[in-house]
Amino acid sequence: MRVVIGSDHAGFALKADVIDHIRALGHEVSDVGSYDSAPVDFPDVARRLTATLQAGEADRGLMVCGTGVGAAIAANKVKGIRAAVCHDVHSAHQAVEHDDVNVMCLGAQIVGPWLAMDLISSYLAAEFSTSEEFRRRVDKLHQMDEQR
Repeated sequence: MRVVIGSDHAGFALKADVIDHIRALGHEVSDVGSYDSAPVDFPDVARRLTATLQAGEADRGLMVCGTGVGAAIAANKVKGIRAAVCHDVHSAHQAVEHDDVNVMCLGAQIVGPWLAMDLISSYLAAEFSTSEEFRRRVDKLHQMDEQR
């Protein structure tokens, strides 16, 4: 799987470990910034990450910021993006299985490195359900995108 990752300055320190973990799981990683701990605006990073997904250059995205909340808000502004903050393993896989989430957002100030790795493993291993009820609901999300 091709994974695009982005972080703001609050998530930068965790991002290196995250990239190593994703590669160890056998996935490709592209990094859209930030590239140091200097303050940056998370919407700018979210825009680059979501553009990579929209262009078909990645299959899933991962944003790491302080809480994950701002990153999720920014990513969800983009058509076709379904982003969720995940700070527990159940949400990390169920967001994909039930809601076809394509961007997981983590809060580096909320979760430690060991939990972040468990969340990422769960998120990347999950697959969207073939159940009609979940497909129907995600189709309705696509229809909402078209109304923008």
